[in-house]
Amino acid sequence: MKTGSKKRSGAQCVIDGLLEAGCNTLFGYPGGAVIDIFDRLYDAPLHFILSRHEQGACHMADGYARATGKPGCCLVTSGPGATNTVTALATANMDGIPLVCITGQVAMDSIGNDAFQEADVLGMTRPITKYNFLVRDVDELPAIIKKAFYIATTGKPGPVVIDIPKNIQQALTDQETPADVKFRSYMPETRTVDDTVIERLADLINSSESPLLYVGGGVISGSASDEVRALAHRANIPVCETLMGLGAFPADDPLDLRMIGMHGTVASNQALAHCDLLLAMGSRFDDRVTGKVSEFAPHAKIVHVDIDCSSIGKSITPYLGMCADVKNVLSRVLPLVKPADHASWMERVVQWKTRFPYMYRKQSEALMPQFVIEQIHRLTKGDAILVTDVGQNQMWSAQYYPCSRPRQFLTSGGLGTMGYSLPAAIGAQLGCPDKRVVSVMGDGGAQMNFQELVVAVEHKLPIVFVILNNTYLGNVRQWQELFYHNRCMGVTLSQHGRNPNERIEDRPIYLPDFVKLAEAHGAQSCRVATETEVATSLEKALASNQTWLIECLVEPTANVCPMIPPGQPVHAMINFN
Repeated sequence: MKTGSKKRSGAQCVIDGLLEAGCNTLFGYPGGAVIDIFDRLYDAPLHFILSRHEQGACHMADGYARATGKPGCCLVTSGPGATNTVTALATANMDGIPLVCITGQVAMDSIGNDAFQEADVLGMTRPITKYNFLVRDVDELPAIIKKAFYIATTGKPGPVVIDIPKNIQQALTDQETPADVKFRSYMPETRTVDDTVIERLADLINSSESPLLYVGGGVISGSASDEVRALAHRANIPVCETLMGLGAFPADDPLDLRMIGMHGTVASNQALAHCDLLLAMGSRFDDRVTGKVSEFAPHAKIVHVDIDCSSIGKSITPYLGMCADVKNVLSRVLPLVKPADHASWMERVVQWKTRFPYMYRKQSEALMPQFVIEQIHRLTKGDAILVTDVGQNQMWSAQYYPCSRPRQFLTSGGLGTMGYSLPAAIGAQLGCPDKRVVSVMGDGGAQMNFQELVVAVEHKLPIVFVILNNTYLGNVRQWQELFYHNRCMGVTLSQHGRNPNERIEDRPIYLPDFVKLAEAHGAQSCRVATETEVATSLEKALASNQTWLIECLVEPTANVCPMIPPGQPVHAMINFN
């Protein structure tokens, strides 16, 4: 670290550190404990996005990171400003999203004295971030910012918090940003796999008669999609993806079996139950995939490759486990893999795909939510970045919006955070201004961060927000119906009952009126209830260059199918059709 240069304030160090890290878009919300940083931000060549809530700012940074592959950045004040980011930080942490969150803190000599807007940010965020810092000396600040971006973006990505006391922001330093960053306890680039292990992996693939590639979000964050595709085609191996892995392998590829797990395809789950070799790449064996662990992939030798060492053997004990970069492992094993056809295995797989595709039937004259997702895919030609909320809308989107490329399907997977879609879509659109972004949410999740809609409007973002309004917290209602004797409690959102056979203009207005709410925020909006209206409204919204919200009144009792009950094996799958 060099010294002797012109002194600068800690606040200026923050701005310089962001610029040196390549940050050009910063999301946040001001306050007294970060006002010095905002004063320096006034002259900075950064695109600052003022959210309407700190959780929204952090979700925007998350959506920006998922869509671009670059770390998202947000800046908030101390106390409630910092605590409001907790859910969004946990969301990013569970899904391995690179994010740097800078929080203000009271002055060092006030910490521990219950000062105004003081909160133990380090203590609160330690379990839900990859790492966090409390800056105690302004001379350490330039190096800490460099370290934060390094930690957030290397190994398994994740969020990092930098908590900066107010007096540190005001203090002066002549320390410059170091050229290199090194940690004794954190050197992910040294995790390499011996050639003998790669050869063993190749032997397993070459001797397998019914292999299956099980692809997770690590393939996307590790930029290994091309290597997965090359291996699948070379050895004729079918591929299934986790929710976080959607887009890692093209859905229109004949080898693709689509999503695996609780609401995955019959084909992917049956292949899992019958394969003799399971190649798990960049996945963590989430409980929504494994179901009953003792009956998971009962006939398979399991190979697990993941950059996160803690995931190896955590849920499933692999036959061969490698804590390594997926891209590196696949590129090294590929030349050793022999071409194969696996004819009998592929015949079985094709039969499962043909006999049991995703399908739904109309339950009444009401609009089916699956139809809405199909129309979004048709009218965007499958090229939009789709950002979903959590619940039934998330699963229908995963099922009926087949993705062709990485970073096209953005969703809160591990934490399952309602209210994610709307602000994350804003971040995605700002990160990818040349891409079409569509946000899908339920009427429950839409109400959790609706205030951020005005941000899309004021920045003239042509995002189409689609609400699948079934008047329920649908996912919980489905579980109560199936597993709790239909004792539905706390899941009804409508203020009045609705008869789906009534004309839309005759239906009682219930609270909130999403169309009026959207218009109050400056967005274009409409309410639809028929298939014809869906197509017409989507075409109009997609053709415009404005922020649109389309409320779709959908079948209230539609369920997500197929479904493997929680903790159960594949043969317990329920198919409502």
